[in-house]
Amino acid sequence: MEEEKKLDLNSIIGFVLIFGILIFWFYTTKPTPEELDAEKAKQEQVVEAEETTEEPSQPIEAKPQINLNDSTALAGYKSAVGAFGFTNVADQQTTLENDVVELKVANKGGQIVEAKMKKFVTYDSLPVYLVKDGNAEFAISFSTNDNRVLSTSELYFEPSLSKSGDNQVLSMKAKVSENQFLEYRYEMKPNEYLVDFTVRSQGLNGVLNSSRPVTLDWTTKARRRSKSVQYENRYTRLTYNHDGEKISKLSESSDLDEETEEDVKWLSYRQHFFSSILATDNHFKTAELLSKNLVEEETKEELFTKEYATKAPLELQGGELSYNMHWYHGPTDAQVLDDYKELGLVESIPFGWGIFGWINRHVFTPFYGFLSSFLPYGIAIIVMTIIVRLALSPVTYKSYLSQAKMKVLKPEITELNEKYKDNAMKKQQETMKLYRKAGVNPMSGCIPALLQLPIFYALFMFFPTSFALRQKSFLWADDLSSYDTIFNLPFTIPFYGDHVSLFPILASIAIFIYMTMTTGQSMQMQQQPGMPNMKFIMYLSPVMMLFFFNNYASGLSLYYFISNLITIFIMLVIKNYILDENKIHAQIQENKKKPKKENRFQKKMREMMEQAEAQKKTGKR
Repeated sequence: MEEEKKLDLNSIIGFVLIFGILIFWFYTTKPTPEELDAEKAKQEQVVEAEETTEEPSQPIEAKPQINLNDSTALAGYKSAVGAFGFTNVADQQTTLENDVVELKVANKGGQIVEAKMKKFVTYDSLPVYLVKDGNAEFAISFSTNDNRVLSTSELYFEPSLSKSGDNQVLSMKAKVSENQFLEYRYEMKPNEYLVDFTVRSQGLNGVLNSSRPVTLDWTTKARRRSKSVQYENRYTRLTYNHDGEKISKLSESSDLDEETEEDVKWLSYRQHFFSSILATDNHFKTAELLSKNLVEEETKEELFTKEYATKAPLELQGGELSYNMHWYHGPTDAQVLDDYKELGLVESIPFGWGIFGWINRHVFTPFYGFLSSFLPYGIAIIVMTIIVRLALSPVTYKSYLSQAKMKVLKPEITELNEKYKDNAMKKQQETMKLYRKAGVNPMSGCIPALLQLPIFYALFMFFPTSFALRQKSFLWADDLSSYDTIFNLPFTIPFYGDHVSLFPILASIAIFIYMTMTTGQSMQMQQQPGMPNMKFIMYLSPVMMLFFFNNYASGLSLYYFISNLITIFIMLVIKNYILDENKIHAQIQENKKKPKKENRFQKKMREMMEQAEAQKKTGKR
């Protein structure tokens, strides 16, 4: 008689745990449809060609304002600005560049007004700009001794470009006189994204009002550069180092998130695969941080994902400013950020939390980097998958062995279920006694599943955030860090999208075959009251894979497709060539003959069940 297709308790617990995490994760990071089409790409190319300038982004928190209707106040403000800066200097820009990045610094404000990546392009082949067309502003606000409030964004700085060895040095000075000035000093090294940035004043101890706060303000609107604005926005986040190397983040999904932190070392305005980071040797004593979500739904028109803002008070030393800082405008790439170990910038990458992040950071990231150094990127994923599955094969063996033992015990379990069908407590007692005599642990199938969870989650974070996969193609997938598309739908399916990805379909088929094989094991536990419908779970898992992974990195779907194929192969080998059910049955019978000593836990459980049974009988009387 053909065996019923059911799952045992061990597999049930394992799958419930794994898919419980999946459901929670996908609920909090809802997948979204593909965003930009060919028409949008053409429109942006026209915009780039014509150099159309957008409205400058407004700071999230307003600066001190002058009443424009008050002619006296307005005249005084203009007089103060004119005395402090070069109002007669043209609003020109000075360029700092090396082989990897090009920065343009404006005379007005002395700030970076354009940051261009020289080795990267967007998904539609446009240049990658982290700063452009007023999407970012850096300014220092201060008060003068005559109680006027000024912002460096309104001052004109005098540029002076020079060389220091192989480094380019740009000095920007807003002068009161030749010996009284506020200076921004930029020093760019060859082939590096990190630029040393010094803020200092000279001779202003009689100009700056030390009793009033000096405040650093930095705002940025993160530019969109991926096919789906919601997918990119999921990995766009403000991350910061504070309170003695603690790494914290503002919410990536809330409409508005604010925090005030102490002892801030660096701030990262992450824009998925690129970041703008401000680090300081003189830690900010406090910093008010804000992240505002600009994406409400999938749209073809949205050009920005989030708006970030930081407000940090600066301390005067002897009435003067002196801060050594660093600007980083570049890729969110572990290999690049690792070069700045003294600043710890690599921690701004979302590797994941706890042991999961450690595995991602120290195992998968360097291992995949090694494989992709001599293999095509898609082949490197397949090779990494094979090695991971082989490393986990002992765990798979343990799980399958547990299922095989449960299968052998099925006739006896069925007999107990029939014998004590009207006494659930007694049935449970006798079942546990049978397990103990046979030397079978019903939880042994769950433990292997738990051991694989760190691997599962680490890989779940690795593929969408690995810079090594960005814009790397494989077969029909144009970008392994984003979803693949084999067909565009003329409509949008909720939770699925307006496109069809093939790798998730293949992964769903593979997981369905795998679950069909595992449900062929003995599933006597399902017949107990309260157990879930395993046939429903068997169909639910592939459907979840199909829907939720349709909008995720194709590299992740490729991994699960290959991983499930390998697992199926390993299980077939174990079943047909390694395990012998007759030998397992004989071993179980031998185990029954041997006296079994209860451990403390088993004894406690038995006593509790006996006590409950006795109370039940007393209650009936």
